Amino acid sequence: MPRKYRQHTEEFKLEAVKLLTQSGKSIRVLARELGVDRSSLYRWRDEFDPGHLMHPSEGVAKGKPTPRLMSQDEEVRALRRQNEILREERDFLKKAAAFFAKESQ
Repeated sequence: MPRKYRQHTEEFKLEAVKLLTQSGKSIRVLARELGVDRSSLYRWRDEFDPGHLMHPSEGVAKGKPTPRLMSQDEEVRALRRQNEILREERDFLKKAAAFFAKESQ
């Protein structure tokens, strides 16, 4: 059975990106609430909000527009999200180091 694709208006897409940036909800949760695929939200975010990049040089190096300035709330949210990712990576590396240290003995 062929898959039916829904067409979303540009207004819907813009509102979805606005909700994504202002609500603080994850893409997974917001996609479920809106009834859209996560990949669609990622694509819309890239299209309508190029400012989601953390570092201005990333946008320039990849040929994307330079990100807009973040408000303090957005910056704090982004830094907290990045901090959580770094903590998870650190914890994983600690466990891996302990595992390999135990294996080599």
